Formats: sequence, structure tokens, C-alpha cells
Amino acid sequence: MRITISVIAFAVLVVSSASGPALADGAGLYVEKSCIACHGANGNKPVMDAYPRIGGQSEMYILAQMTDIKTGARSNSHSLAMKNIMGNVSDSEMAEIAGWLSKQAQ
Repeated sequence: MRITISVIAFAVLVVSSASGPALADGAGLYVEKSCIACHGANGNKPVMDAYPRIGGQSEMYILAQMTDIKTGARSNSHSLAMKNIMGNVSDSEMAEIAGWLSKQAQ
């Protein structure tokens, strides 16, 4: 019986690792998608004054801005760099990142 449970547990582990992470968290995606490089560790200490502080903003606001940048609806001097980054972020990943950022201190 113990061997069967161990084999099943191992099989579940192998299948879940082969298919990638089942659920990505906002903090991990924030780092993975390079958001941290410009907006700082929690989105509230950008590397340049011209970059917005996004940590602690409304989740819907953050998501709307990311969506607008990705689609080209928002265009300003920093949008080109952001558009290239957002092209590699799925809608579900944007939602995860926005949710996490909204819970950060301003």
C-alpha cells in the first residue's frame, strides 16, 4: 500500500513539473516578466522618476493600464518599451500581477 501511494505521489509530481507551474503567483510573474527592473521590488520604487509607482494602485486600474499598453490604446514616451514587455504577458498573467501589485504598500 505504501509503495502504491509513493508511486502515485511521484507520478503526480512528474506530471505537474512537466506541464510547468499549475498556478503562477503575481509576485513570481512580476519578477519573471521583468516588471521589477523598472518599477522596483514592490512596484513602488521605480528606477526613474518618470516611471509610475504601481504598487498599491487599484487592481482594475493596473490591469486597464497593462491592457491599454499591450493593445496600443495607451501610447506615451515609455509605452514602446512596455508594449514589447506586455507582448510576452498573457491576460491571465496580467490579472495575477495586477492583483499582487494592488496589495503592495504605496
